[in-house]
Amino acid sequence: MKIQAAVLGLLLAACSKPAEPATTTANTTATATATATTTATATATTTTTATAADLAWDVPAKWQTAASTSAMRKATYKIAKAAGDADDPEMSVMQAGGGLDANIERWAGQFGGTKDVKRSTTKVGNFNVTVVEMKGTFAGSGMPGAPAAGPKEHWSLLGAIVEGVEPPYFFKMTGPDKSVAAARPDFDKLVGSLRAK
Repeated sequence: MKIQAAVLGLLLAACSKPAEPATTTANTTATATATATTTATATATTTTTATAADLAWDVPAKWQTAASTSAMRKATYKIAKAAGDADDPEMSVMQAGGGLDANIERWAGQFGGTKDVKRSTTKVGNFNVTVVEMKGTFAGSGMPGAPAAGPKEHWSLLGAIVEGVEPPYFFKMTGPDKSVAAARPDFDKLVGSLRAK
């Protein structure tokens, strides 16, 4: 009888223990969900960092990473076209030899051998960056694995050749004139973000 009374006393003591608040878990879950939502929202409006073997850069938030059409490409980005344009601009990132002038001449050849090529040089960190601009009828890149396309009139090329790494990096945007002009501020931010990895 004494044992039963002792067990009954223990059971009553356990039942009289104050209940833990059920809202703790709910509040923690709600806080975690709100944090995840805030993080996702912040990520959607900021840039991402891209890297290759020895170079890193910030990819503008509006640019979409696309599948590369060649094994030589380090990255490919699609950029939203401006209103009224038929095609989205594309930015390719490659590493290649052949020298600065030879590669600029090759790019000009893709624009019918245009002689109207603008070049400017700037320093970004330890890198010498040559920015190249040209306009005309784009015949395509001529790179193996690149999609075949007919001539595209009123197109522009906006490129950055990054020296200070071997071989140099080539960032090349091609697309309709208006769309490339609209993407210029993001292009400039990407170039300004170049840094050693």
